[in-house]
Amino acid sequence: MIDLVAAAHGTADPRGIREVHSLVRLMASLRPSVPMSLGFVDVDVPALPALVDRVVADSNHAVIVPLLLSSGYHTAVDIAREAERRPYQVQAAPALGPDPALADVLVDRLRACTDLRRVDRVVMAAAGSSDRRALLDCSATAAMLAERIDRPVEVGYVSGAGERLGTVLTRTRQAVRSTERLAVATYLLAPGFFADRVRRIAGDLPVSAPVGADLRVAALALRRYDEALATAHTVAASAG
Repeated sequence: MIDLVAAAHGTADPRGIREVHSLVRLMASLRPSVPMSLGFVDVDVPALPALVDRVVADSNHAVIVPLLLSSGYHTAVDIAREAERRPYQVQAAPALGPDPALADVLVDRLRACTDLRRVDRVVMAAAGSSDRRALLDCSATAAMLAERIDRPVEVGYVSGAGERLGTVLTRTRQAVRSTERLAVATYLLAPGFFADRVRRIAGDLPVSAPVGADLRVAALALRRYDEALATAHTVAASAG
């Protein structure tokens, strides 16, 4: 089997590291025949380039699966660069989102933190990016979430481009009737600096937990792996 290299962002928060490792273990439990390893595009080690070099030296081929909820700099530059360095040995899968599975997880996380019957509007809190593709991906996820809960969903960001979470919450509070209640859906993979910041900005509002290690997310990551392999096989067949 072709090796799967999971590529996460990295964090200095041990809670986040544990959550990402838990997600990779779930992936391994669903596909025990696939060799898996975990590398990071920032902050933590092993750094993705060094890990890819080691994996390819051992097994010759690998698929990098971003454990990232949206496209952006890390998928378009860091991860794509590894595939470009070894075009016949390394394939890069797309980011996890947007995908209906992630919207389903967000619904469950919201239900775990509040009674949705008493919530009239939701603000989805995302990390943010300077890359417009990431903002479009987040908007697509927000639309899927809104469809599932039948309530308006806006997006607020804690970094990068896009409207800031605090601004979105303030504007939404001012716009709604006094009888309406807000909740915040945390569109982050794992606990850490950004998740803590979301809670601070949200104040007394209900705030859902991050997406986290979930079997649906693990299955989605494996689907991205399968899609990348299928694409690689199609390209190879066309070239042949």
